[in-house]
Amino acid sequence: MAEELHAALLLIDDRIGAQVALSRGLTITGTFGVLVEAAQGGLIQIEVALRKLQETNFRATPGLYERALEMARLQPPVLPRRTKE
Repeated sequence: MAEELHAALLLIDDRIGAQVALSRGLTITGTFGVLVEAAQGGLIQIEVALRKLQETNFRATPGLYERALEMARLQPPVLPRRTKE
């Protein structure tokens, strides 16, 4: 669907799905990417959002949570997006 719509960005957290999307030349981000970008834009407090996310059944390593905190604090902001390398 993202290809049909010529989407500029695909939101996906599934690892295999993300690999397929990247292999097809799509630009992707995930839940952490959306939260980081919202924090960089001053829309949310990243610490609060990540704490609430940890209280759900969302699965991610502690390292990913730390990386999201680091990225949210970068100046100038760096958009958390991936493309085929």
